[in-house]
Amino acid sequence: MALKTYYQLTKPGVLYGNVLTGVAGFLLGAAHFRRFDFVLFAATIGGMTLVIASACALNNVLDRDIDRIMARTKGRGVASGDVSVKAGLALASILGLLGLVVLIVGSTTKVVLIGLVGYVVYVWLYGAFSKRRSVHGTLVGSVSGAMPILAGYVAVSDRYDMAALLVFLQLFFWQFPEFYSIAIYRRNEYAAAGIPLMSVVYGVRATVWQIAVYTVLFVAACLALTPLGFTGWLYLLSMGLLGAYWIKLAVQGLMTQQPEAWARKMFHVSLIALLALCVALPLGALLP
Repeated sequence: MALKTYYQLTKPGVLYGNVLTGVAGFLLGAAHFRRFDFVLFAATIGGMTLVIASACALNNVLDRDIDRIMARTKGRGVASGDVSVKAGLALASILGLLGLVVLIVGSTTKVVLIGLVGYVVYVWLYGAFSKRRSVHGTLVGSVSGAMPILAGYVAVSDRYDMAALLVFLQLFFWQFPEFYSIAIYRRNEYAAAGIPLMSVVYGVRATVWQIAVYTVLFVAACLALTPLGFTGWLYLLSMGLLGAYWIKLAVQGLMTQQPEAWARKMFHVSLIALLALCVALPLGALLP
């Protein structure tokens, strides 16, 4: 029971989703440049996993006051009292130091830098500051959420090129429809916790508009890889079809009379879109 509680502090859903994008970024780079270094892969993904787990554990400590208020988070270890603040900090510190050492020893300087920036942005600029004080907290958090795929790609390419920018933008844009959908159907919980999300401050209608805009931007960033020569036409076709469906669903939100039901569907499709992207990126660089 104790091990499971500590494991949950790393937010497994968030952790594995981020690691998956890091793997996709690395495999895109490996496919495009036609080289795969297993040691580099293991160090990058392993170190990244530990660093993200550390950030999530520390976030649990910092968010314990608001986590106690929200139904979906009140059972988290630190919020519920099953894990002490001291133990949570110790876990975060150990995981973070181990992850940093792995990245320094086995990955590249650029990846280490990306990891450190992502950590600071997520834990402090987002979790400790903007999330509680600004309606733009999601924008800040989306920067850190786009770091894993960037780190994965840059580990192979060792450069910041157009593909690096585009994969970063894909994950940056993706997080708005994904998280804003949650913010709609859990709006009352966030309002009770005093979190100034778009749906709480400006209402559901404005949030739906934001979702529609960022869904279009996500699809555009995905498709832009092909004309730049990083992916083939099969990737363009598959992501184009999926993107068209997601945009259609996003636009339907502007006319729906049941925004919460629509938002739940939008959220589920966002997960499908992310999984499809992570599969399509490396395959798209290999197939015509």
